[in-house]
Amino acid sequence: MYYTGFADEAAVGIAGQIKATKELGWKWIESRNIDGKNIHDLSEEEFDKVAAALEESGVGVNCFGSAVANWGWSPLKEEDFQATIEQLKRALVRMKRLNCRMIRGMSFKAQWDRPAWDPEVEENVFRKVAYLVKMCEDADVLYLHENCNNYGGMSWKHTLKLLDKIQSPNFKLVFDTGNPVLNFDRSEGDALERIQSSWEFYSHVKEFICYVHIKDAIFLGEANPSGFNKVEFTFAGEGQGDVLRIVTDLLRNGYDGGFSMEPHMKNVFHESVGEDQRAQEKFDNYVEYGRRFMKLVEEAKNSIAG
Repeated sequence: MYYTGFADEAAVGIAGQIKATKELGWKWIESRNIDGKNIHDLSEEEFDKVAAALEESGVGVNCFGSAVANWGWSPLKEEDFQATIEQLKRALVRMKRLNCRMIRGMSFKAQWDRPAWDPEVEENVFRKVAYLVKMCEDADVLYLHENCNNYGGMSWKHTLKLLDKIQSPNFKLVFDTGNPVLNFDRSEGDALERIQSSWEFYSHVKEFICYVHIKDAIFLGEANPSGFNKVEFTFAGEGQGDVLRIVTDLLRNGYDGGFSMEPHMKNVFHESVGEDQRAQEKFDNYVEYGRRFMKLVEEAKNSIAG
């Protein structure tokens, strides 16, 4: 078992991301944005500098936090499919340089205004995600699907159907503990009446999980059906994401993968202070989040030990 995180939530630049990782005593970053761009969208010169900084620091990238097939891409638009194929092509080349074998991917933007089991949407999602997974399979990379605002994230039933339709040893799950709080539950059809349960979702898909994102939140109210619900992000274990229960169950059953921090706690920043102080608050919040989560893991281990 190891710790990692979306260090772009600690700092904008790679130097600050490395610094936060080392302050926590960790060796890994789940790469996402660097200087405002996803790592697969950096120029070659920019990427070379990032790779060199990581190599010099001894901090590695355990997972490529891509935007492949995420909620920015429609499953029904061919131009979106071609654009995300190009993202994945760039990512796979850069992953080889970084010696990274896991990529976070999704299943295209959830179509909340269509039926939960819309045949046209499903045909496009299954065909297109299968193509992306085959690209990863050919490159000896694991495509880890995240339960987010995408087809598979509409419910645990959607995730299981996706896994059933795309059977590949390179297609697994990254489970996000907080995302169910952000999304409507479409497991029983079209009604947008209740948020998902993190524990219920986890319980049905846990045999396919090989990586975990740690996020937590409290539901505040329904948002527009085409987007996320209104929430307040919290430290892990303080929201409705069932974080302690899920972590305890994972460890009890021998989980030995990564726990990746994704705090999303933008509300801690004070708009009235200067940019430098806000950057420091961002850095400090990420480090505190990591330290609190490590304590939560110790709590889980003590519970298991009895």
